[in-house]
Amino acid sequence: MTNTVLRTSSESWRRFTVFLESIKFEHSVFALPFAILAAFISASGWPDWAGLAWVLVAMVGMRTFGMAANRLIDAEIDARNPRTAARAIPAGTIGRRAMTIFMLLAGLIFIIAVSQLDPVTWLLAPIPLAVMVGYPYLKRFTWLAHFGMGAVYLIVPPAVSLALTGSMPFGFVLIGLGSMAWVAGFDVLYATADFKVDREQGLHSVPARFGIHAALVFSRLLHVVAVALLALAGIVFGAGALYFAGVAAAAVLLAYEQSLVSADDLSKLNMAFFTMNGVIALVFGTFVVIGEVI
Repeated sequence: MTNTVLRTSSESWRRFTVFLESIKFEHSVFALPFAILAAFISASGWPDWAGLAWVLVAMVGMRTFGMAANRLIDAEIDARNPRTAARAIPAGTIGRRAMTIFMLLAGLIFIIAVSQLDPVTWLLAPIPLAVMVGYPYLKRFTWLAHFGMGAVYLIVPPAVSLALTGSMPFGFVLIGLGSMAWVAGFDVLYATADFKVDREQGLHSVPARFGIHAALVFSRLLHVVAVALLALAGIVFGAGALYFAGVAAAAVLLAYEQSLVSADDLSKLNMAFFTMNGVIALVFGTFVVIGEVI
């Protein structure tokens, strides 16, 4: 009896760790700084810690739900792509049933967290869940699919303001739009890795539609727009010098990120996508938070 329980527990833990790896759980760092800085801006200083904790739980739950949904929806596409064929479902290291269970649990965590925040967020909770389920389908229909992923990040700053204060000043919308442009820009960048496979499978992306060179130009333009929108948000908020120092730092880091990739050399794509985007989010968020509390 004891051995059976231990084997069951061990197998459950193995599946859980495989699940966390398959959804790149550690990449939650991309979005969390935008949630945290929105909380500090909305409070004009230190936010309510209980409220912030529930916001972060909701954020992680929503992202986990969305990534699990993405892995389920794209399992057949992933299996046909050499770059993604080793992902958990195509490789058989986790089944669709287990992935679905984890997805539903993450959705439940999101709903529980939202229930602890301002009542308006309860009414709006279906929107981010719908976006999370909907955006993986976009690449089947339109090369603008990158903005579907960006829409997830567009939601974050206004949603945090609503969750903690029940209001949504326009500055948070601008930060959300800046986040969307930033994320769409690096999603275009990342899609260059799959442009040949996407064309073969009839999937849509900026690189598949226009080629790698045009995609890199498009990505850079989006990042210029992102910096401009974040700066404009600071003007609307009447932010201090540290906020704009954070925008400047993000601009420099985005420029460096773009310099890592060229139409002739995509070898540093993973560094540009996975490493630099986490760094950029953390640096910008740190500047903004410090500026709000001093």
